[in-house]
Amino acid sequence: MDLNRQLKNAIATGTLRFGQRQALDACARGEAKLVIFAANCPTEFTDELHANHPEVTKFRSGLVNRELGIACSKPFSVSTISIIDAGESDLLQLETNIE
Repeated sequence: MDLNRQLKNAIATGTLRFGQRQALDACARGEAKLVIFAANCPTEFTDELHANHPEVTKFRSGLVNRELGIACSKPFSVSTISIIDAGESDLLQLETNIE
């Protein structure tokens, strides 16, 4: 799966939230279906999110936060993306790769 293409598609047709605080809020409200982490997102954060919300699919990408921001057409680094609605993208086919 081409993550960059699927992210652009999801941004255009779905509902996404960017940032760690947004991810915590979306998971706490039960809205997040998938959380994508940058390769350099702190493991303390991923561990905390995994422990508190085991029902949410979590995927660590191979892109660092700067590259993830560029992939999302954002003028800033993005360490965490919460997928609320994937729109026409195939992002929800990603499987958890964080233990």
